[in-house]
Amino acid sequence: MKIVVALGGNALLRRGEPMTAENQRANIRRAAAVLARLIAAGHSLLIAHGNGPQVGLLALQAAATPGSPFPLDVLDAETAGMIGYVLQQELGNAVKDRLFAALLTQVRVDPRDPAFAAPTKPIGPVYDEPTARRLAAERGWQIAADNDKWRRVVASPKPLEILEAEVLGFLVERGVIVICAGGGGIPVMEREDGSLNGVEAVIDKDYASALLARQLHADFLLMLTDVDAVYRGWGTDAAIPLGIVRASDLAPGDFPAGSMRPKVEAGIDFARTAGKPAAIGRLEDAVEIIAGIRGTWIEPVDA
Repeated sequence: MKIVVALGGNALLRRGEPMTAENQRANIRRAAAVLARLIAAGHSLLIAHGNGPQVGLLALQAAATPGSPFPLDVLDAETAGMIGYVLQQELGNAVKDRLFAALLTQVRVDPRDPAFAAPTKPIGPVYDEPTARRLAAERGWQIAADNDKWRRVVASPKPLEILEAEVLGFLVERGVIVICAGGGGIPVMEREDGSLNGVEAVIDKDYASALLARQLHADFLLMLTDVDAVYRGWGTDAAIPLGIVRASDLAPGDFPAGSMRPKVEAGIDFARTAGKPAAIGRLEDAVEIIAGIRGTWIEPVDA
């Protein structure tokens, strides 16, 4: 099958771990070993990944540098290159007989998207509430609660088009395992004359992965995270894991915003528009998820 794999933040940084190059490489090596099993099973992969912690760290470094800091679209590109490089290298170490390529991917967004007026995408480290409020006042940040901590939030417009889709398809057809849409892709807008320029935003990688899967006519959308399934009533004593469900049976509003909801929405969107399944589950269970043994499958409405 042609599978778009969306690697969640757990593939790059475990919860509570310091953001170091050593930790990032160790976790990417772990993810590469899992992805190697999918490749060995004969699947063709396009691999996307998140960048929330990394782009937030680069933004902090940029703000501390004299002069005008780099905008978020440039920092998105930096994280895609940084993470893509390590992922390409570790995949090559794990699988010796395949070609891998990491590509910077521009994603067109609507400059009038309401997300620009209501930032929701958390980036960077977590803070206690007093520290977050002080930093927001000092640096002009928008902040929001993230479980029991607080984080900076930025605009996260919906992706409309993967601009390099034709190039990506060309490589996939020739057997290349492609790493793309890193951090949800680099957000750009189209001017009236057709030219492009970057936008201050971070696109959600699950929405971008669903769009990528549609444009590349993938057979399956696989979203890997650090929980074993989608749960109804998450965080309560009545929490129930979902196995195989139809897209019409799910209401995104029933799931936590900023964590599971984007995955559920992306899965519903792909299942409905492409007529093919999506699945959500734990990184270590990837092979079993594809086999339908673990995780949550979201089937098309008419399945």
